[in-house]
Amino acid sequence: MPELAYVNGEVMPIDQAYVPVEDRGYQFGDAAYEFLASYNGSIFAMDAHLDRLERSLSALAFEPIDRDLVRNAIATTFEQAGYARAGIYVQVSRGVAPRNHAFPAGTPPQIVITVRPVPQVAETLLQNGANAITVTDIRWDRCDIKTVQLLPNALAKQQALNAGANDAIFVSKEGIVREGTASNLFIATPDGLLTHPLTPNILPGITRAVLIDLCRNQGISVQEAFFDQDALLRANEVFLTGTVTEVLPVSRVNGQAIADGKPGPWSRKLLEMLRQAAGA
Repeated sequence: MPELAYVNGEVMPIDQAYVPVEDRGYQFGDAAYEFLASYNGSIFAMDAHLDRLERSLSALAFEPIDRDLVRNAIATTFEQAGYARAGIYVQVSRGVAPRNHAFPAGTPPQIVITVRPVPQVAETLLQNGANAITVTDIRWDRCDIKTVQLLPNALAKQQALNAGANDAIFVSKEGIVREGTASNLFIATPDGLLTHPLTPNILPGITRAVLIDLCRNQGISVQEAFFDQDALLRANEVFLTGTVTEVLPVSRVNGQAIADGKPGPWSRKLLEMLRQAAGA
């Protein structure tokens, strides 16, 4: 099965897809994106992803884009690729125009989609838990907009890998724990689950929202409140959530074991709940 790309209405093998050098996403990071995943040949939570894409584009002052056009482009490319478990990347830039900071008038947006097999989380990570470090959050003040401006995330991820860890956790200069480089973060306390509230400082994750709804429907307490690094290190469990991450337990932070240093029951339960909801 081929890895495919969609570029402005045309589907092609991914290695044949190119965008012009004056694309504003390339030159200015003037673009928003989404990443969706499928389970057993069905795209999970597409409407929620499209809602967030529209919100991101509106926050970046894009002209409205036909939702059905984007939905059909995603569906067509996904169906032609034929993967049961796929990762679907969707990027919308403000378009191609001579380089100028001012928005170009009348320039159509560029829509680019790629479909590949989704990378699975290694079973050893689920069994043993991930190792994370904390880093100071140097990102801009609108992390709630899903833009392609991800250099601080990439730097933090590489810092973690260089330190022998799997990921980095952003902590504000005031000491508030926020999220991972490409995922939201939860901790388990004796009172239930706790996660950073929705503010401009974190991404409103689709998986985060799905899990909160699933938990509350089953009477599981989930609080959205600020907590610091001491609470993170004292937690009964720590886990990351995301479209590819799903529910990933974190067993060590900055070299310190979380609880007994092994994944706990909450991460296992929530992963099972998520996969059941997704039809996996």
